[in-house]
Order: sequence, then structure tokens, then C-alpha cells
Amino acid sequence: MTVDYEERFYAAGKILGSRFIRREGRPSDEAILSGRLVDRTIRPLFDQRLRREVQVTITVISYDEKHDPDAVALIAASTALAISDIPWNGPVGGVRTVVYNDKDELRYDAFFAGPRDRVNMIEFEGCEIPESEAVKVFKNSQKEINRLIDFQEKIAKEIGKKKTEVALLEPEPRVRELVENFIKGKLAETVKGNKLEDLKIAFLEHLVSSGEEARVLQAADIVFEEAVDKFVHDQALNHDRRPDGRKLDELRELYAEVGLFPRIHGTGLFIRGETQILAATTLASPAAEQLIETMEMSGRKRFMLHYNFPGFSSGEVGKGRGGPGRREIGHGALAHKALRAVIPTKEEFPYTIRIVAETLSSNGSTSMASTCAGSLSLMDAGVPIKKHVGGIAMGLMLDDKSGKFKVLTDIQGPEDHHGDMDLKVAGTEEGLTAIQMDVKVYGITEEIFESTLTQAKTARAQILALMKETIGAPREQISPFAPTILTLNINPEKIGEVIGPGGKIINGIIAEVGGDTAIDIEQTGKVFISGTNREAVEKALKIVENIVREYKIGEIVEGPVVKILEFGAIVDLGGGQDGMIHISELSNEFVKKVEDVVKLGDRVRARIIRAENGKIGLSLKDIK
Repeated sequence: MTVDYEERFYAAGKILGSRFIRREGRPSDEAILSGRLVDRTIRPLFDQRLRREVQVTITVISYDEKHDPDAVALIAASTALAISDIPWNGPVGGVRTVVYNDKDELRYDAFFAGPRDRVNMIEFEGCEIPESEAVKVFKNSQKEINRLIDFQEKIAKEIGKKKTEVALLEPEPRVRELVENFIKGKLAETVKGNKLEDLKIAFLEHLVSSGEEARVLQAADIVFEEAVDKFVHDQALNHDRRPDGRKLDELRELYAEVGLFPRIHGTGLFIRGETQILAATTLASPAAEQLIETMEMSGRKRFMLHYNFPGFSSGEVGKGRGGPGRREIGHGALAHKALRAVIPTKEEFPYTIRIVAETLSSNGSTSMASTCAGSLSLMDAGVPIKKHVGGIAMGLMLDDKSGKFKVLTDIQGPEDHHGDMDLKVAGTEEGLTAIQMDVKVYGITEEIFESTLTQAKTARAQILALMKETIGAPREQISPFAPTILTLNINPEKIGEVIGPGGKIINGIIAEVGGDTAIDIEQTGKVFISGTNREAVEKALKIVENIVREYKIGEIVEGPVVKILEFGAIVDLGGGQDGMIHISELSNEFVKKVEDVVKLGDRVRARIIRAENGKIGLSLKDIK
């Protein structure tokens, strides 16, 4: 099954694209994430034995700029499937709950979706939210989900088609016997050693050498997976056993390190079992902010997190070509969401921040390991985050008939592949910052969700303890290789004076101070001056201060005489500002010629006696 979510610029009344190709191109990250949200909700409700291709295409044809289209997209996809003749165990509903605090700051943004009386997909971003509050949102969302399902079922009853009866592949008894005979006595040790793929290949090769037909091989593959699935579930549900011998709530071995590469602004290595992530943080000026121009939004992004998953990390060949795929974009977005709650504001820390999470080895929850490594690298880079953010992936073994379940901490290998849930939880010591959940079953109950969050909180505390031990607070100084940024607030009316006609003044400042100095000015009057040479940055700041300086009558100033006139002298006050000393203000005595008192190049101290409309009048009278 594939889900394609397509945005149309006309839906928001925009003409976007490059200057030469004014049309829709590659889907934006936001569009990919919306498509994944729909995919993750509807996929578990298809019979996995179905072998006919299904494609769901969602096109946004109108967008009012108030309501997020992803929730509507999910309902549209669900309704289309419900009225179609495609076998599917829906419909589903999806509810977004957004809460702000008293300061109009986001408290949490939660999207819960699923079939009737269950939830099978969660996207949650919060600002250190208690687990109990997340459970409350779960409960309230279920009521609204059921209402949306009632709405769809009414439509399906009126115009829906009869579901097609599809012949599902049902292996014959002989195939089951072949599988059972081959794996007998081998499964426990194979699962423990994480060598299931080797056993399956050996089994299929055995069938080929025995002259079995292709249809038997296909059926044997399915039966083999069913046998492993049954074994893994039985061991967890009835014996509290896991493939690698851990307890149900036990983490794998943890390791963390920072400062691995001094030339990089900040680095963090986080290892959990065989999963290894190296995160690198780079700091830059506001000019490096990402410009965003999509159907839904226009703006700038100052905190970015990009996730890479090369083929070698999972022993595969051919991955990593043609840019990030949907999975990489999704994993990066989750880690970004988890860390965003602790990122300082631009006023607190004016830098643009980019984290790149490199997957060195993968065996379970690289997105949560990326969150941990990213948090470590932020502190190593000197970014003033107040707390670490840690994350963990939780699994589930569920008996659908009895309702019996067991929650697993830190899933990997067979648990990830044969388990019923992948629920990722991230947060600080104080509360949750992100939750993401996918399932392979019909859905989960409130009881399962609450139990999972409780167990995850304990695991997160252990992870955060290690991270604090590795680096307990942000470094006091940022890397010497990171740019220096100095800020200044100016009167917005003076922005034009700093920029000058055609950028003449601002470009002149940059040329004068040299290096890689950059000057960025916001419409509010906030000025950011950055560069790797601190002296050049400080010099540029002083020049800008002189340009926007508001002179007061009575103030003493100093500068060189740059021009002699018949009726006075011109003094350079710096920053493109000059002042004139009238001949009558050169001395308390009568002055016949200006040159009798000052000469070209003389440096003088003078008092401001007039300041209006950008013109400064100076006097040397009574100046010592």
C-alpha cells in the first residue's frame, strides 16, 4: 500500500516554485509528514495477507490557513476506503488537541487517531507535560474519534459499495508441517542470537534443493514468520522472556560521550545496545536560517535537525542516494520535535542551530537515540538548554483474544519486527516533549497507553542520569570555530540609514572590517552582527552604533576636522555622521579666520548645541 499526499499551491492562493519552474515539485517535508500520518493510521487495518496493490491519493485543493489539512486528509482517506469495495477494517478518526499557556505559548499539540474505541497512531509535541495529562488527552480523543467514525459509517451506509471478496493466501497443512519440522528445536537459540534471517534463508534453500514449487516457497515464507511471531509473543506473554534475555523493563547497555571532534562546534555520541548515533551541532548567524515557503506556511526556521540513515548502518547496500527518504524525514522530524521544547529563544541565544544525526549502527529506535545524541551535542556546543532530553522506544506483546498484554522497554531485533507496537517517548526529568506511536494491531487501549508511559518514565530517568553524568550543563564558552554574534536594538526608522541607498552603507561597513562579517537586520530593529573574527565584529558594531546614535544637546563629542569652510569647520563624528562648528562657536573671542583656531586633520572635543533633522551643531566654547 502507498499513500500519496499532494499539496496544490492554488489551494492557498499562492504561486510558488523556482523562478523558472512555477509549479509543484518534490513534496515538502510537511507534506511527507502528513502523508505518513495518514499511512500509519490506515495501514494496520488492512489484512497483511492481502497481495493486491492499494494506493491512496490525497490532494489538498483548498486551504483556509486556519485549519491544518492533515486531520481532514485522514478523514477523507478513511471515508474513501470505507465507501470503496476494498477490504479494510476501518473507518478511523483523527483528533488534534492544541493547548496554550497563559503567555500564549504552546503547551502541547496532540494528534490521536484510530478505529472505534482504540488509538493506533499518535503524534504529540509538548513542553514538559506530565504523563497523566497525556493520558487524559488520549481518553478525550477517543470520544471524538468515535463521533467521526459515526459520521463516516452513515455515509458508507448510504453510498458505500459491497466489499470485494479477495482470496487470501492460506498455506496448506503440508507447508506448516515443513516449517515445524525444520525449525523444531532451533527457534529459541536462533531468536536469542538474532539470526532469524539466516535460519529462514537456510530453510528456503532447503525447500529449493528439495524441488518445491514457487507457490510453496511463498507460503513457507509466510508460515515461517507466523511461527516466529507466535513464539516471541508466547515467550513474553506467558514467561516474561525476551529474545536477548533481558527483563521486560530492562534497558540495553548505555554509553555516551561528547567532544569527539574539536573542530566541530558540538558533538554527542549515544549508544544503546547495537544502536549508535553521532550528532553534530553547528552554530551560525541568523542569515543561515532556513527559508520556508510552502502551501501551508511562509517563514524562517532557526533550529533544524536532519537525520541520516546510510545503508551500512543496517548492513544494506544501495541506500542513501537521491536525498533523504520519507523515513529519514520522519525520524528527523520526531527528534526535532523532542528537542524543540528546550531550545533557547532567539533573544536568549541569537544563533541559528543545526543538528545532524548520523546513524552509525541501527538495531532499534535510532530516532530516540538521535534525540539523546542531539541533546548531548547541544550542551557540548554551549547552547544554553536548561535540561537534557532523553528518549526511549517501547514495545508491546498483545493477545487480541484475551486482552492480555506485556509492555517491553527498549525494543530491538525480533521485538521490533514481530511486536505489536512501537511507541517512542521523549522528555526531560520534568515531563514529556514528544510521543510517536505506530501499531501492527487494531489499536491500543487507555490502560496500555498509561502502562507504557509509566514504564517509559523509569527508563527515561536512567538514560537522563547517564547523559547528565556525561555532560551536566552547557559549556560556558562556545567553540572558537563558531562565529561571534553581537546584537543591537535600533530604532526601526533608522534601518535605512544603516543599509544606505542600494546597500551602500552596510556593504561599506562589511568591506571596511573585512573577514566573513555579516550584518542582519530585522524589521523590528534588531541587528545581528556575526563573524569568526571577534575584533572585526566589535568594530562593525561600533560603526553601526555611531550611525544610529541619537545625539543630545550638551553632550561632549570628539572627532577629526575633515573640512574647512569660510564660515566654519566640519568634524567627523563617526558612523557617517558629521557636525559643523560655526566660526562664531570656535572661541569665546572674536575669530577672523577659521584656520586661526583649527586646521584640517586636527582632532577636537566639542559640545553639541543643536541636533535636529540629522544635523549637528557644535561649539568649542568653554571646552577644556
